[in-house]
Amino acid sequence: MNDRANAPAATRVAHLRPRLVVALAHVAGSALALGGGIALAALDGLLPYVLGQILLAFAFVHAFVVLHEAGHNTLFRDRRINRWVGHAAGFIALIPLRAWKPIHARHHRYTGWQDLDATTASLVPRRIAPWERALINFAWRSWLPLFSILYRVQNYWNLPRLRRFLDHPAAASGIRANIIVQLAAYAGLLAALGPVTLLVLLGPALLLSLMAEDPLLLSQHTHVPQHLSGGAPVRPFPPMEQGAFTRSLRLPRALSAVLMHFDAHELHHLYPQVPGYALREIAYRPPNEVDWIAWLRAAKRLSGTEFLFSNRNETGAPV
Repeated sequence: MNDRANAPAATRVAHLRPRLVVALAHVAGSALALGGGIALAALDGLLPYVLGQILLAFAFVHAFVVLHEAGHNTLFRDRRINRWVGHAAGFIALIPLRAWKPIHARHHRYTGWQDLDATTASLVPRRIAPWERALINFAWRSWLPLFSILYRVQNYWNLPRLRRFLDHPAAASGIRANIIVQLAAYAGLLAALGPVTLLVLLGPALLLSLMAEDPLLLSQHTHVPQHLSGGAPVRPFPPMEQGAFTRSLRLPRALSAVLMHFDAHELHHLYPQVPGYALREIAYRPPNEVDWIAWLRAAKRLSGTEFLFSNRNETGAPV
């Protein structure tokens, strides 16, 4: 069933809560993938190096998913453990947890209001300079991971921009401290291993992970019709109304499970209190869920600027 009126009430899924064994399995799997990938990449020979890069790329993507769950406090029941794991995952995923939490909370609060959500505000339709158009279209066509890089820089590292979207300005000091500590840790790692060694060991895997994250992140809300507040006070859409502004991909079942059903994005917005690894237990298939290959083919037929700054009502594209 996919009629939104048939979506179960939040009270009917209240039993889907964090599970210690499942959470530990995901954290352990993430750590094993990271450690195993580094060990393989450090061995002599092309085959172990390639296998190591593939495993590391998965570890980087999985760390982003772990950060997302920990930031929602839906990975473990204990908020302190979520915080510790979230900081570690954020370090691997290149996102400070202190910045992630308020920006992602605002994303859920203002889903559907494109200009009020920090993660979508940069995609509000506007005049695009020729050089910018050429860069965006080239990156989208060539799989250059420009968008997952900008997603991080703009939303979680650019403190002056972050301040505009913070509901509590006092949070800026904690974010600044997290950014400084995380940058210092990266600098220490760079000094200990050297830039060349670090680039060889992790560079290709990081590039692969960002290339994978580009369509995964952009699939969730981009090219879906949104509202604009124009600076006026608005009523945030409650979770059960946010499916209209959200898209889900349908990844292979095993991959979806390993990624804690990060592809089930409509279900996540309807039921943000449910752990990602339990989302597919909800007996509801949202209407905006599409096969990932079909969506990717249709999306890549559009130019980057068409896809990013327009919506399907304007282009008629089935994405």
